[in-house]
Amino acid sequence: MYVKNRGEYASKHVLPKKLAILLCFASFFAGMFFTNRMWMVPDAKSIVKKTSRTGDEQHVDCDMKIVLKNEDNSSRGISGSQHSIETVDKAISDLEIKLMAARAERETVMKDTIISEDLKNVELTSRRKYLMVIGINTAFSSRKRRDSVRATWMPQGEKLKQLEEEKGIIIRFVIGHSSTSGGILDKAIEAEERMHGDFLRLQHVEGYLELSAKTKTYFSTAVSLWDAEFFVKVDDDVHVNLATLGMTLTEHRKKPRVYIGCMKSGPVLARKGVKYHEPEYWKFGVVGNKYFRHATGQLYAISKDLATYILINQDVLHKYANEDVSLGSWFIGLDVEHVDDRRLCCGTPPDCEWKAQAGNICVASFDWKCSGICRSVERIMEVHEQCGEDKNALWTTNFVQTTRSSNSGKIHMREQA
Repeated sequence: MYVKNRGEYASKHVLPKKLAILLCFASFFAGMFFTNRMWMVPDAKSIVKKTSRTGDEQHVDCDMKIVLKNEDNSSRGISGSQHSIETVDKAISDLEIKLMAARAERETVMKDTIISEDLKNVELTSRRKYLMVIGINTAFSSRKRRDSVRATWMPQGEKLKQLEEEKGIIIRFVIGHSSTSGGILDKAIEAEERMHGDFLRLQHVEGYLELSAKTKTYFSTAVSLWDAEFFVKVDDDVHVNLATLGMTLTEHRKKPRVYIGCMKSGPVLARKGVKYHEPEYWKFGVVGNKYFRHATGQLYAISKDLATYILINQDVLHKYANEDVSLGSWFIGLDVEHVDDRRLCCGTPPDCEWKAQAGNICVASFDWKCSGICRSVERIMEVHEQCGEDKNALWTTNFVQTTRSSNSGKIHMREQA
């Protein structure tokens, strides 16, 4: 009885098997549903990180705005100061040119020039002003030519110093060094210098094909040593009347950039082996073209500004085969006045003699066919006697006058014996 009753009681409260299984599945899916919802909620660290990133982006955006604003302000500042910069530019350019000239002058004197003790004293004691510096181009083998010049138109000894002090005219034979510096050729020039004291030694290796370089070094050195109005180059086989040359140059002393000589325009010689061959003939156009106008190399003069220009730019000035062509090329493109004065290239007697008798004394005389006085050692005295100015003309001429029409500036013919 007892067992039966319990079985009956139990059978009444037990769930059907299928229903129990359904309830289990329902509970499982319900748990999965609520669990997924909890996993989708972000944790605190993620929230903080995201918030921090958002704040950084906002900060960067603000910084960009500040930078852009500052750049805009800077642009306005630069635009506002542009006028001031342009105003200062010209002054700076002028100062740079003066600085370059001073630096080049100092370097030339300190490094590139070997000069005598007398020239050192000139440089160190004062920078007095001179009318002109005359450089007589010479070579080691030209001792007799130099002596013939000393015996005719170039004063010697105390007269040479007097010419510098009273007339402001400096005359020097210009020569460099041999390829073996300190050799017998250099020692011969040093001995001659001790005897006469009339040389300007250049830091230059002598050679016929190096005349363009020598000319450039001469002007650079001379303008570094002396504050002169004009710088003259002349060959040692040319006769010169110094007083007439001085008065001729004073006619142009108010011109800042002047290039004076007998202007010519000869053919560019392309064929090898001929005298005055131009290796760079192709630069002058087709074969048969002529050179640009330039002063013939026997004698020419340039103003101080042009000599200073050569000094400053000596490292970049191109050298052609012929030195007179090179000099002329350096002034192309510059605001330079070319003066063609035929008194600087008279012929030897009878040409210069006739002109002297007519009152038109020549500045320089030579033979075109020889590019100087033919057999100058034997003939320069003859030229001097027949075409030279009065022996006192140099000492009585007042070079302060700027025109030849003044009585003090009139040059008279040399008295004939």
